[in-house]
Amino acid sequence: MQSRFTYILFLFISVISYGQVNLTVTPDKTSYNGKDIVNLSIVLEIEGSEYSQQTKLRLPDFSKFNLIGTGSVNNAFMDPETNTVISQSVTRLALEPKQKGKVKIGSFLITINNKIYKTEPFDIIIKDIEKKTDVASASKDVYLNMEIEDRDVYQDQATIAVLKVYSKNMDNFRRVKNIHLPEQDNLNVYPVSFSKSEIDPADNGSMASQILAVFMVFPNEAGYVDIPGVAASVNSYSNKNKIVSNKVKINVKKLPEGSPEYFKNAVGNFNVSVVNASKEKAEVKKPINVVVKVSGEGNLKNIELPKIAESPDYEVFAPKITSNVTVGTTGMKGEILANYLIIPKKAGEINIKTEQFAFFDPASKEYVDLGQETLAVNAFSHDQIMEARTTVEKVNEYTNTFLETVNTPVLKTTSFKVKEKSKFHWNILLTNITILLGLFIAYLLFKTWQKKRKTDKETAPSKPLGSVAETENEIRKSLKTDINDYFSYLENLKDNEDYQKFFQTFDELDSEVRNQYSQSSAEDFRNFLETHKGSAVAEEYRLLSQKIQIEKYAPVKSSEGIDELLKAIVNLYSKISK
Repeated sequence: MQSRFTYILFLFISVISYGQVNLTVTPDKTSYNGKDIVNLSIVLEIEGSEYSQQTKLRLPDFSKFNLIGTGSVNNAFMDPETNTVISQSVTRLALEPKQKGKVKIGSFLITINNKIYKTEPFDIIIKDIEKKTDVASASKDVYLNMEIEDRDVYQDQATIAVLKVYSKNMDNFRRVKNIHLPEQDNLNVYPVSFSKSEIDPADNGSMASQILAVFMVFPNEAGYVDIPGVAASVNSYSNKNKIVSNKVKINVKKLPEGSPEYFKNAVGNFNVSVVNASKEKAEVKKPINVVVKVSGEGNLKNIELPKIAESPDYEVFAPKITSNVTVGTTGMKGEILANYLIIPKKAGEINIKTEQFAFFDPASKEYVDLGQETLAVNAFSHDQIMEARTTVEKVNEYTNTFLETVNTPVLKTTSFKVKEKSKFHWNILLTNITILLGLFIAYLLFKTWQKKRKTDKETAPSKPLGSVAETENEIRKSLKTDINDYFSYLENLKDNEDYQKFFQTFDELDSEVRNQYSQSSAEDFRNFLETHKGSAVAEEYRLLSQKIQIEKYAPVKSSEGIDELLKAIVNLYSKISK
């Protein structure tokens, strides 16, 4: 009986030791300075294959921290001594503390085989933390808050930032102007939209909110990166206040090891193509246009394009770069074009190759190697091209050359240029001959008329030149601008709410009036007005220029403000042009 009991006891102990679950959490240290990041390591170790994880790891209350980065890795192996499968999951959390003193970190929970496992809570010490709030301000009534969509990104990967304004008084929203996006060496920032959203009356308790701007951030270095606050101004009748949003810290992951040696900084998903943009046949020692196109989605505006590789078969010149890129809430999409000028050095088939190109795809977390792109071009010598032409093509070339070089004011002869035809047409040949004869006769008549006109000018009495002042007045009268036409056009643009064209037209008006008085810059023109029109008109011109700049770059423009601006323009420029 006693032996049976001993056997059952050992069997029970072996079953307990066969399978085991361990969940532990360890901070990197227990005491932190104000700017330190709290790094936690959560290790889940399961021994035995009969355990089934039913829930994800549940985090404790982190209201006293900002969660700025996460990461996890899973491993599994066989213990050779016990023949037991051991699976291990390690999760790393990066926390930014919001307050100083003793802070408690609660229990982490996980459910396995209908049983809840948890860690023990523990305390950490935070010393001398800088006071930060989610909403920063320089005004008592209006607050700005910057929110980052994804705080855990790769280097050169985009993340979307949203700027909101908060206030108890909704009338303050229209006073927020002059938004300045953050600028920093380790960030590339591109605006997505400055359109204001609808007002949310209860976004933050008793305060209403409104989205002011959406912009895209590309961090170009790894590590913890602080995105500076966004600045704006709040204009009132009495004064002008500057407000600044909160800073946001993001975790920028370093790109994985094992990148191709020709990988540079392309992060996203791209395609590369190379095409011959020239319509004519390639000829030795004559340039052709070759376009290298990189299209897709990613950091297109900062990408290092693959160049055309040098070769003894051709000469390559620096390209002209053009872009067709749109920045939206889903990322930066479009294409970048590099237009190269290439001169073949030999006749025959020439292979034009690009440099090798690779990019990192954040979706698959892998490097993609696109290799080289090759364009085959068949170059001909000058003699080969001339021999391949038919008689009609040679006549057409001669006709076109004549029409291009001998152009008269009677007929715009370049419009009669003949296109290449593959078949012989007698009608085209006869038409060309008739045109040449007609042009020759017209040319003789024109030279005869020109010679007669020159003789009449020599016999006509010369008109007195007059004084310098009289000549200057006559030139000024001939160049004087009819500003009433500008006023009418500006009125139409204001009514149609085409504000961009409105400000462009005003710039044209201002430039025309300044040129009328031979003043190249606005500062010189203001000094001119002060001398000839009085200091009041000069000061009015300076104030109007400031108002124009403020309204021109305001994110939201009101019809009332543009209407007042137009009245000031009409009033001032009517005085100047008297």
